[in-house]
Amino acid sequence: MEIWINPACSKCASALSLLDEEGAEYTVRRYLQEPPTAAELEDLLTRLGLEPWDIARTGEIAATELGLHTWSREAADRTRWITALAEHPSLIQRPIITADDGTAVVARTEAAVRSVLSPAIPDRT
Repeated sequence: MEIWINPACSKCASALSLLDEEGAEYTVRRYLQEPPTAAELEDLLTRLGLEPWDIARTGEIAATELGLHTWSREAADRTRWITALAEHPSLIQRPIITADDGTAVVARTEAAVRSVLSPAIPDRT
């Protein structure tokens, strides 16, 4: 599993602590230093079942400078949003965990972190 973090983020520290407490094996990606590509973001959004504006931090300075608040949240501007997130990774919600099984979550709560730690219960019907 991989966790995208900003070391200054308190939610990231909490998620890392919980992963450590549970003995989870993970790789840390400091995404501000190693920004995701547009293709990685597209894959992540697909796994999360979200749109790029759903993981955007619109209160960031870069969001104001880009005029994000004026962009539509429609398919016509989707690529523009993804490009902005790739070019300005500070706009990405954090932390994000991608698990080996393809699960991905924005891990801002303990429940979200635990959701990638708990194996799926097999359907026995």
